[in-house]
Amino acid sequence: MVSMSKNRVKVCVLRVGGTNCDAETKRSLVELGADAEVVHMNQIVEKKKLEEYDALVIPGGFSYGDYVRAGVIWAKEILGKIGPNLKTFLEEEKPVLGICNGFQVLVETGLLPGIEGISPFPTATLATNFSAKYECRWIYLRHENRGRCIFTQDLTKDQVLYMPVAHGEGCFALPKENEKKLLDRLIENDQIVLRYCNRDGSPAEGRYPENPNGSIYDIAGICDPTGIVFGLMPHPERAFYGWQLPDWTSLKELPVYADGKQIFKSMLNYFKNR
Repeated sequence: MVSMSKNRVKVCVLRVGGTNCDAETKRSLVELGADAEVVHMNQIVEKKKLEEYDALVIPGGFSYGDYVRAGVIWAKEILGKIGPNLKTFLEEEKPVLGICNGFQVLVETGLLPGIEGISPFPTATLATNFSAKYECRWIYLRHENRGRCIFTQDLTKDQVLYMPVAHGEGCFALPKENEKKLLDRLIENDQIVLRYCNRDGSPAEGRYPENPNGSIYDIAGICDPTGIVFGLMPHPERAFYGWQLPDWTSLKELPVYADGKQIFKSMLNYFKNR
């Protein structure tokens, strides 16, 4: 049951020490009419309840300094403190979005790829960029999903998007011994959502800098088999308004919104059809 207050979707933007994109994420959602709230992890555990919300967003940043590896500490905290609540949340078909560090967290919790359901241990990883550098720039993405992912249902197949990345560990990788089998499953299940590409939409084919991190199959974002859990490395909240575009001063006509809006809008439209 959607607990919308005055027909507004209530979204929890979760944060801990080190997250840094929570305010932008909230602003994007509020702009589209959602009742979004930035909530510290301690509040969810001690005062508020996850079940009060209709959707959960885990934003970007460097949770707990990304010690050990990116997202792993926060992932273990989520599983240890609100794991059963999150399981119920998903059983009620409430969407979960992970952006950059949030994507890393979802992989470390076992929610993604989720081919066989929630795994007790990670079945993929977001490893150090092949360049061994922090990659921060705007890149092109091709929408690959055929309709499963609720966060991109407003996009057309093969639509090209323009968003920024900002990460040091974004290389999506699968266990080498099962790499082909698992990749084939992701493709077959319609779990691949976004792929790095050239400006014209042609595949990056692993080439740098179009593929900024060396991800297998140019993967920039995937969903789980249900389509309600989605993780992506690019930052839609940093590509929400037209004035955020890197070349906005040279545009003849400045658009009100940029491509990131469509990710949040699709999520909110999901509730209209429930």
